[in-house]
Amino acid sequence: MDKDRVIGSAKVLKGKVKVAIGKTIDYAKLESSGEAEKIEGKIENAAGGVKDTMRDG
Repeated sequence: MDKDRVIGSAKVLKGKVKVAIGKTIDYAKLESSGEAEKIEGKIENAAGGVKDTMRDG
């Protein structure tokens, strides 16, 4: 498994936590930061998936 996939998954999880906390305390800036981090993590995870596919195939 490519390290980008691991890092991407961690960013998605961190983003989800930020969104949940932002909603709980009604802090829109934290919520939007979490959403952005989730998207960044998904992109990084996908890039790692492509690298895995290229290496394996």
